Amino acid sequence: MMFVCSRCGAHEPSATRAPRCRCGGLWDLEHEHPPFDPAAVDRREWSMFRYRAFMELDDDATWQSVTMGEGMTPIIDFDDDLALKMDYLMPTGSFKDRGAAALIAHCVSIGVDRVVQDSSGNAGHAVAAYCARAGIGCEIFVPQGTSPKKIDLIRASGAAVNVVPGSRDHCADVCRAKVAAEGVYYANHVYNPVFYEGTKTFAYEIWEQLGRIPANILVPVGNGTLFLGLVKGLEELLDAGLIEAMPQIIAVQAAGCDPLLRAAEAGASQPAAVTPEPTLAEGIAIGAPMRGAQILACARRYGVRFVHAPEDEILPARAALDARGVHCEHTTAANLAAYWQYCRQWGPTPDCLTTMCGAGLKSDH
Repeated sequence: MMFVCSRCGAHEPSATRAPRCRCGGLWDLEHEHPPFDPAAVDRREWSMFRYRAFMELDDDATWQSVTMGEGMTPIIDFDDDLALKMDYLMPTGSFKDRGAAALIAHCVSIGVDRVVQDSSGNAGHAVAAYCARAGIGCEIFVPQGTSPKKIDLIRASGAAVNVVPGSRDHCADVCRAKVAAEGVYYANHVYNPVFYEGTKTFAYEIWEQLGRIPANILVPVGNGTLFLGLVKGLEELLDAGLIEAMPQIIAVQAAGCDPLLRAAEAGASQPAAVTPEPTLAEGIAIGAPMRGAQILACARRYGVRFVHAPEDEILPARAALDARGVHCEHTTAANLAAYWQYCRQWGPTPDCLTTMCGAGLKSDH
């Protein structure tokens, strides 16, 4: 398995400890697995690793010591037009378990014994939990204002937690400074391309569970780990001839932190410069997404539409989900708020699916 630089095309063995290429580009994975084939899905395995034949993994044994049954989350109806994929029914209560399980399996394969990561909470909890299972030391950096419950959960997994004053983007800078100074492995959900081998299973599961892909898929976008994984999985289904066209992807940004939405509206290839405002949707409050150019390129290629989650509708959306028995965190409720906004802008939008990406018990401030 090889890493390839997204900027200069340089190749590096996947066992590298370098978080990014010497030129500054982020790593992608060189495609080596066979086309998606339903006959090769391991239906005896009830986790996302049932799709391991189509995932770039270092070996076929490591995942077995790391998995906690992540994936294969149910799809339920919210109403006649909108379905919910219940990704908060994961071992750590968020979709980030998909990427964390794949990434920490990779860390075990290449002999990593200690990692650091920056996170707004859910990715930190996921990496901490899978590190605990794998016996890997873990240190997580979170921005000030992160839900106290998420911090408690990270610590409960045995990880050290550093609460960094300032924005989410500043928190990432502080963590990366430690990586540069000490050479510790950066198990980051944005930088490390193995993470996306987990998040792309989101698309595989939808196709397998429904026997098709809905006409519309609404997905939150901060750093884009689920967005890019979804696109990657859909591309593989398209290449395999299992779907005829890409669905309409609807990308959600917080009203007070929308560098990708602004860039898309302006036809720009790089994220717009923004000053993030306080938002309940802390999980997507990313002012400077490191894979922003890649996200925007995907958006242009597939006609992705961006939409705001109005801040004053996040709590009403959460209440509406609670009234249907679904208790989610604020960032997840922003998906429904954005769906309402999208319907106001574009009209009724039936056959739509979104993710319930984080559990409500993690974000009660």
